[in-house]
Amino acid sequence: MLGLPKGEVFLIPWTNKWEKEFIVEKERMQNKIGKYIVAVHHIGSTAIKNLSAKPIIDIAVELKDFEDGDKCRTPLEELGYSYKGTRVLPDRHYFTKGDPRTHQIHMYQSGNRYLLEQLFFRDYLRENETARNQYEKLKQELISASQGNKHKYAQDKTDFVKAILNRKNI
Repeated sequence: MLGLPKGEVFLIPWTNKWEKEFIVEKERMQNKIGKYIVAVHHIGSTAIKNLSAKPIIDIAVELKDFEDGDKCRTPLEELGYSYKGTRVLPDRHYFTKGDPRTHQIHMYQSGNRYLLEQLFFRDYLRENETARNQYEKLKQELISASQGNKHKYAQDKTDFVKAILNRKNI
């Protein structure tokens, strides 16, 4: 299953279909905006094997120049993305796709702190089974406690994420 209806928050077990979906989408993006891209990364929980996740593929696009994000808007809209601007989340161009939402693009300047944090957190959980299991348990508990409030769910994960990020000086 892929897609999270607006206003809902739930988790489903990890599936290798998410990685396949990312690869397809990455190729489509590279064909449209490749000249602006340094790299395309699969981020978020769908990028971490054996971790339950909201069924949305999170994609980090690393740009040569942050201003190139404006040039990517029309080509990505041709792929079904909606541009949400640079004020929704810090230091990034943000795009969503689908109704229900199936994909999100976080477009960063190469070397951006938030990009580096995303990659470090993903890689840490990929390599550390104990931390991955703790995060899984926390997410399951927060889903119940948040009663579908996606903002509360996201905020309540913050302390865990910060504790992992503090293990490496980014």
